[in-house]
Amino acid sequence: MMETAIIELSRRSVLCALSGSVALLAFNSSAAAQTIVKVSLWDKGEASMDGMETAEMGLAMAGADMDMATMGITVDMPEIPAGEITFTVINDSQEFYHSLSIAPVADVATELPYLSDKMIVDEAAAGTVARGKELRPHASGSVTVELQPGIYILFCNVGGHYVMGMWTLITVTG
Repeated sequence: MMETAIIELSRRSVLCALSGSVALLAFNSSAAAQTIVKVSLWDKGEASMDGMETAEMGLAMAGADMDMATMGITVDMPEIPAGEITFTVINDSQEFYHSLSIAPVADVATELPYLSDKMIVDEAAAGTVARGKELRPHASGSVTVELQPGIYILFCNVGGHYVMGMWTLITVTG
């Protein structure tokens, strides 16, 4: 009778251990499926704003003169798999606040909807799917979003920054 109790306890322990292992494996699998993209928000300091009113590089992504860019966004992975994506963002500026917004792009030759009086992209009209908070210089943050296959634009929507070149395109694959 004593042996039966030990065997019963042993079976229970094994079942508990197995169920815990399965849960841990499921957690680790979903964590491994998430993609992390490192993003740098940068500018050329005070010189970034010189001639801002006349330096428009072109609001369409195709044909923009990126040699004129005095601000920008750099990513470590321009092509990423579809699914849950976390963008870890650092503001590498010495003096300007920056932010990160993400919107789908149907056609790179089509201009993003732009509110010239405010010098920002109309995020609602652009279909923005995620927006991070404004980051002070040297601060960091993150934005997590579920992305389907397609082309997306990452841009800073602080007034004037988008037209100064603060955007980049990424491709999300199926």
